[in-house]
Amino acid sequence: MVWCSRALLRKYGNFIDNLRLYTKGGTGGMGLPRLGGHGGKGGDVWIVAKDDINLKTIKDRFPHKRFVAGIGANSSIRALKGGRGKDCIVEAPTGISVTSDDGEILGELNKANDKILVARGGDGGSFLTDFIPSKGHTNIIRLDLKLIADVGLVGFPNAGKSSLLSKVSHAKPKIANYAFTTLKPELGKIIYEDHKQVSVADLPGLIEGAHVNRGMGHKFLKHIERTKQLLFVVDVFGFQLSTKTVFRTAFETILLLTKELELYKEDLLLKPALLAINKMDLPNAEDKLNELMKQLENPNDFLHLLPEEMIPETLAEFKYVLPISASTGQGVEELTHCMRTSLQEQFELEHEQFQKEKLQSLQSPEVDQTLKEHTKKSSRLAVK
Repeated sequence: MVWCSRALLRKYGNFIDNLRLYTKGGTGGMGLPRLGGHGGKGGDVWIVAKDDINLKTIKDRFPHKRFVAGIGANSSIRALKGGRGKDCIVEAPTGISVTSDDGEILGELNKANDKILVARGGDGGSFLTDFIPSKGHTNIIRLDLKLIADVGLVGFPNAGKSSLLSKVSHAKPKIANYAFTTLKPELGKIIYEDHKQVSVADLPGLIEGAHVNRGMGHKFLKHIERTKQLLFVVDVFGFQLSTKTVFRTAFETILLLTKELELYKEDLLLKPALLAINKMDLPNAEDKLNELMKQLENPNDFLHLLPEEMIPETLAEFKYVLPISASTGQGVEELTHCMRTSLQEQFELEHEQFQKEKLQSLQSPEVDQTLKEHTKKSSRLAVK
C-alpha cells in the first residue's frame, strides 16, 4: 500500500460534510392541582431539509450548535389547558443522514421538506403525574452529508474527473495538472436537448488504502454510497501518485479502484458501472488502449502479474467502456448518451422488479384465501 504523507491529509477547505449538534426538547408546563389543569407539552426539535443551505451555513449561523425547543405553558385559571411549547426547526441540506451520538440511525433527508424528529418535548403536568411536568428529551446528533447524484465519478487523483465534469456540465471545478486538485465534492448537471437532466458528482480522488481512511478515504467513499451508478475514470497511461510511489498501469488502476470499493463496502460493486478511458488525445494512446482492452476482455489471464492483495474478490463489470479525452471532448458526447441510457435501463429494471414483487405479494397464500372467501360469499349472495 502507498504511504500517505501529511501533505495529502489536507481537509476540504471550507467544505464541511459532518456536524455534531446538541438538541433538547422543551420541558412541559406545570399542571394546576386545585382545578385539575393540564400543563402544555414542551416543543419538539425537528431537522427539516432545505435546498438552499449547507452544513457550513448552520455552523456559521449557530456556532454554539445548541438547539432547544420552547417550554410548555403552565396551566392557569384562565387556561386550564396550557399552550404547547414552540418547536425548534433546524434547517439542513438535502442528502443528510441523521444519527444519534451512539450511532443509531434516526433517518435521512433525501428531498426538500423531509423532516426528522430528533428531540421530543416533555409532557405537561397532569393528574397522572401529580401535576409535575417532565423534561424534554436530550439528544446529541450528527448530521452526515452523503451526496445524492445519478452518477459518481470514481478515479485516482489527476485521472481527469474534474476536466470531464466541466466538459459535460455547467459545473466549474478547480482543474490543475497535479494530484488532489479536488479537495471537496463538486456537483454538475448534464442537460440534454429534451431537457432531461442527469446529476454527476466529482469526488476527491482515492488513493490506495482509502478503505482504512488513508488520504480522504472515508470522506470519499461515504459520498459514493448515495449515487445510483459509478463512472470509473482512468488514465490510459496509468497512474503514479508521486516519484516515491509505485507506478500502476491502467489495468492495475481499475483493479485497485475495485479493490478499494470492495474493502469499504461490497454493495458498492452492485451498482451499475461505466468505464471512461481518458487522455486519448495524447501520443501512443491507441497502443495503450489496445493493450488495456485485451486485459479487460480476459482479465483472469493477467491477474498473476499482480500482488494477491491487489486482486478484488469480484471483478468490476462495465456496461459501457468508452475511450475519451476530457481535454478535447473526444468521445464525451457518446459517453453522456451512454450514461443516460444506462440510467434509463436501471430505472426500467427496478420498475419491473417492483411490479414483480407487488404481484407476488398479491398472490400470497393469505391473499388467495381472502379472495376465495370473498368469491364464495359473492356466489352465495348471487344465488339468493
